[in-house]
Amino acid sequence: MNDRSKLTTEKRNARTRGIDRLDALGIVDAINGEDARVAAAVGKERQRIAAAVEIIAERLGRGGRLIYVGAGTSGRLGVLDASECPPTFGVKPTLVQGIIAGGRRALVRSAEGKEDIAADGGAAIARKRVGERDVVCGIAACGVTPFVHGALERARALGAATLLVTCSPQVRSEAAADVVICPVVGPEAVTGSTRMKAGTATKLVLNTLTTATMIRLGKVYDNLMVDLRATNAKLRDRAERIVTAVTGVGCERAAELLSAAGGEVKTAIVMQRCGSDAGEARRMLRAAGGRLREVIA
Repeated sequence: MNDRSKLTTEKRNARTRGIDRLDALGIVDAINGEDARVAAAVGKERQRIAAAVEIIAERLGRGGRLIYVGAGTSGRLGVLDASECPPTFGVKPTLVQGIIAGGRRALVRSAEGKEDIAADGGAAIARKRVGERDVVCGIAACGVTPFVHGALERARALGAATLLVTCSPQVRSEAAADVVICPVVGPEAVTGSTRMKAGTATKLVLNTLTTATMIRLGKVYDNLMVDLRATNAKLRDRAERIVTAVTGVGCERAAELLSAAGGEVKTAIVMQRCGSDAGEARRMLRAAGGRLREVIA
């Protein structure tokens, strides 16, 4: 799309005209009023989000990866979501990855010009050796970022599944994506500042994509993160409480089980519920594809 003024994310918001004349509380209320529209907009995309989850779960189940691609705020949100998957779900850092235009430096310092080079997006995908088992999810609030579209086009050519998360409905039909997720949050409180509502909507979508996928892959039991990596005091305490909640043992016994299980929550639970040692518990979990519910049912 050549005329960016027609994009929803670039339009002026009639509800926040004159925001610069308000006092601090008035400004906060105006922004909060706009933010309140975000969750409903994401909810309207529930079917497309669910379709994307099924695609991601199927590809990851075959040994593939989920790779986010974005620039600026969108790129940072992709990297953020990817970086939180290993400690939360116990997966390898390579399973969910984030690519941002401009590379690592762009995570902490703006590199806006890098988003205009479509060839760089394609080259980034090539360096990742993307293939047919992978899913590449482009993130572009405005929907027209060349770096992102270059990445999606290269990914599709390589046989990967492709997704796009955007807040501009005008680009839905133009994207080289199998599924386009487009929460229409409307014009920003400050015109064009897509780090606001569009950024919030994007984070909600990405959180849902990975969390729902990990649930489908057996990384969650009931609503507990039973594959978490207990790498600090907070997470060790959480691991003990999860073991306690599922098995009914006390905290001291939970700590003993986790120690014998090498810190693996699922293994500790199976040891207690099935009366097995750590090795046998791991074998049972592998046989069930890591799905705790199937083992202790």
